[in-house]
Amino acid sequence: MSAELRNIAIIAHVDHGKTTLVDQLFRQSGTFRDNQRVEERAMDSNDLEKERGITILAKPTSIEWEGLRINIVDTPGHADFGAEVERILSMVDGVILLVDSAEGAMPQTKFVTGKALALGLKPIVVVNKIDRPDGRPEEVLDEVFDLFVNLGANDEQLEFPILYASGRNGYASEDITAREGSLTPMFELIRDHVPAPGLDVDAPFSFLATLLDRDNFMGRVLTGRVQSGTIKVNDPIRAMDMDGKIIETGRASKLLSFRGLERVPVEEARAGDIIALAGLEKATVANTIADPAVTEPIAAQPIDPPTLAMRFAVNDSPFAGREGDKVTSRLIRDRLMREMETNVAIRVTESADKDSFEVAGRGELQLGVVIETMRREGFELGISRPRVLLREENGQRTEPYEAVVIDVDDEFSGTVVEKMQRRKAELTEMRPSGPGKTRLGFLAPSRGLIGYHGEFLSDTRGTGIMNRLFDSYGPYKGPIEGRQNGVLISNCTGEAVGYALNALEDRGILFVSPQEKVYEGMVIGENAKPDDLEVNPLKSKQLTNFRSTGKDDAIRLTPPKKMTLEQAIAYIDDDEMVEVTPQTIRLRKALLDPHERKKARRKADAA
Repeated sequence: MSAELRNIAIIAHVDHGKTTLVDQLFRQSGTFRDNQRVEERAMDSNDLEKERGITILAKPTSIEWEGLRINIVDTPGHADFGAEVERILSMVDGVILLVDSAEGAMPQTKFVTGKALALGLKPIVVVNKIDRPDGRPEEVLDEVFDLFVNLGANDEQLEFPILYASGRNGYASEDITAREGSLTPMFELIRDHVPAPGLDVDAPFSFLATLLDRDNFMGRVLTGRVQSGTIKVNDPIRAMDMDGKIIETGRASKLLSFRGLERVPVEEARAGDIIALAGLEKATVANTIADPAVTEPIAAQPIDPPTLAMRFAVNDSPFAGREGDKVTSRLIRDRLMREMETNVAIRVTESADKDSFEVAGRGELQLGVVIETMRREGFELGISRPRVLLREENGQRTEPYEAVVIDVDDEFSGTVVEKMQRRKAELTEMRPSGPGKTRLGFLAPSRGLIGYHGEFLSDTRGTGIMNRLFDSYGPYKGPIEGRQNGVLISNCTGEAVGYALNALEDRGILFVSPQEKVYEGMVIGENAKPDDLEVNPLKSKQLTNFRSTGKDDAIRLTPPKKMTLEQAIAYIDDDEMVEVTPQTIRLRKALLDPHERKKARRKADAA
């Protein structure tokens, strides 16, 4: 059976067309009927993936082509979801590296490709979007080759086959000038270049759990590749950790195989198959599930540690409980523990007061997705400013550094370099990346990048592209200047009045509109000066019996600045929080009472 089976992963940077290409592979292999209505980007299955246009969860799928079964794993392109990637690659025997013909190899591509090459996987390089008018396929191929060399690829991996493709238009060819055709050359290359699993079908059953999710009917469902032997429904199995300690024993109550986008029950699975298995209650990712006769666990890829932490607290604002129905610390705790169970890159620790939890993850985006998912489920939360996780190494404080690649128009490069250097970043590369464009490379402390993205978009008039990737831990760089401006803080509770907001417009940028509910201690705008300012947004016009000679001017307010969740988290300072509810995102001071804030400031100054 395994001779007709190929397991591959598709690697690509965000927006390079990976999920669209998988759509076309489905269509051309006959996985979808001709008259079947299929959503665009079918692999992006959850709401957040569809909205953001990025892949967050790694997902296996399978297609049949001329008697060959190809198991494809769609990997996330963003490094914040890298915990998915590292484990996935142990399930496959080959990788397709997809690069945009104009943008070329990006940092996140480097992240996943480095992991794949280290595992000895043989890559196929596909230059996608070959029909782009600003495409530069030859230069991009040189970049990919240089990248492979830098990542320590062996000679066999450097002899990679190349295809030029347009995922959207559904063709691939070895000819760089091709502008039509089908994906048959890609199917043939997968068949000829990617090795069959070649695993021992006669040995006792063993399986490495690489993905975990919960099902209301089946309980824990572990997905991975069968490494040896055969398993049938109801066979006895046991789970071992990485040290060989037995975690639990049980039976395989359900076996599921992937057919297109569906998970279908099967009676048995053999070495090389990618399956989902139910029947165990404690086993988790990186555990070996095996026949009771097996005593040695399968070596598993360790997961990179979290680099960023945020505090998730019970919402204690005056408006708590008005919009969400899940507001207690017990519900928040249970939900975070469930998240930690299925999302192994996240660590949750409970605070001494039991009212807040420290959640550590790989980046702002990953934690932002957790918060966004929770608010859609009806949770209300108070979120603190992200902080990086420092380490002690040889008696020295170290902090996480990120490799940053920025593509900007030439006229903005000076501003970007200046701002990045203020944030203690080191310039590592500067070169032209196209007509009128410059590519800048930096090594920057993660701390300095928190909150910079919004400022970067303003500085580059929205034309700059920034890509970040965790690089390593390095020496602590000392204090880094944060936000330059103070905030406008409401000193009373009620509904904001247009007359008052009109008077406050001269003070800075407003975040609220008339008739919006505000409370004491809530941040309602950005001050034009560095200090915080307490203001009254409820002040209405004094009505008297006297007629004025001049007509009242109509109030014309500038539309308020509304922030997304990620922007709000990046904007706040250490003494502020984001109040997140299913309908609203508000900024507020951690201490709502102005006297308490003064006391805390005095205490901090004395220290």
